[in-house]
Amino acid sequence: MDMISKTQQTGKWVVLPHYAFAALAFLALNVLLLFSTDAFGGHFFHPKLLTLTHIAALGWGTMIIFGALYQLLPVILEVPLYSAKLAKITFTLLASGTVLLAWAFWNFQVHWPLHVAGCALVLAFLLFNLNVMFTVRQVKKWAIETDFISTSGIWLFITGVIGLLMAINFQFPFLPESHLHYLKLHAHVGMAGWFLLLIIGVGSKLLPMFLLSHHVGTKKLHISYYLINLGLVLFAADHLFFHTPYYFVYGLLVGLGMVLFALFVLDAYRKRVRKNQDAGMQQSLLAVVLMALPIVMVVAVSELVNMPEKLRLHLYLVYGISIFMGFISALILGQTFKTLPFIIWMHQYQHLVGKQPVPQPKDLYSDGLVKMQNYTYLGGFVVLLVGTALYHQKLILFGGSLLFFTALLYCGQVFKMLFMSFSSPKLIENTIGANQTVSSAKEVYHEK
Repeated sequence: MDMISKTQQTGKWVVLPHYAFAALAFLALNVLLLFSTDAFGGHFFHPKLLTLTHIAALGWGTMIIFGALYQLLPVILEVPLYSAKLAKITFTLLASGTVLLAWAFWNFQVHWPLHVAGCALVLAFLLFNLNVMFTVRQVKKWAIETDFISTSGIWLFITGVIGLLMAINFQFPFLPESHLHYLKLHAHVGMAGWFLLLIIGVGSKLLPMFLLSHHVGTKKLHISYYLINLGLVLFAADHLFFHTPYYFVYGLLVGLGMVLFALFVLDAYRKRVRKNQDAGMQQSLLAVVLMALPIVMVVAVSELVNMPEKLRLHLYLVYGISIFMGFISALILGQTFKTLPFIIWMHQYQHLVGKQPVPQPKDLYSDGLVKMQNYTYLGGFVVLLVGTALYHQKLILFGGSLLFFTALLYCGQVFKMLFMSFSSPKLIENTIGANQTVSSAKEVYHEK
């Protein structure tokens, strides 16, 4: 385990609340899914589906990404986070905005609650960008990962502004096109501009690190960065001003960028020193494989394929599930058990290295339970996807039940680690002698 300097550590009260909120949001997402099976057969613009989508995107995905970045960005860039206070304010705005937005969509209250939620979220995204911008300004050696992370934050802010304008348009119509027209822009900019770029930026650093891969070339990442951003800029400009039938070209550019990232991960996997992967890493690699599904689905819902419009709208729902419950959720579920134990280890045990036996990050959770979580997740995701495609409510309910069980396993492990982060390391020091082995320390630690 590499030693991390104090200047590269962000306080745990900044980071860990994000993991706690995200775990509860993932649980709430799957509980509400069980009460929303009737909505899966209609239009994707349904109050319940809008609620599920925004809990997944904001409370689950964005929240845990913010928390992980506050800790990992200083490690990746080798500079301290600009402002912990700004990060805490951002968390408060993101958490309150997400809860209020979910309530407003579920009850379809499209007046002031939606407007207030939208303003809180846009302000959170702005403060996050400022924190990232002032952090990366300290970097002396610029890398492609920095480009991905910085640019993704800008796309997140643009996504939030579009969403806020749409929220205001509900009550005070002023936009020249239909609401669904801007919804497609809002969704694609958020998924490809925020999630995809951010995941590639962080993943291109962390995956080789956890695989112990050396000398992995970054040329593919440079090309991927420009392809994805070019596709996004062209798509946004066309969608707003030109309205040509060439959307598939922009989707192809983004898809090629995803393929290049997958090839980068494959290269890192082939050059790995660590041959045996734990359950968290296996789940993360599965997420990279699941990237292929949204690429296929975006072609299926494009104008290239001739189909009834009702079927196309239904496949948009399958497409959204393949992203939020597929690629993004799989990666978060896997990387949580690579990042959170590492973060807790840094705060609790790093200063004791060389002074007494200490547990390793992998000792802070049960790999067996993570494997069980992976199985229930994959089964639930596949069944939910098939059930949605066929609009079979019993299959949707069964898939949702498996995902609910996944969320219970995930929350149990996450909160177990969070409680450990506030326990005194002296509990171990008082129990084991200085001459005991690390494995003995591990046994005593788990007994405690």
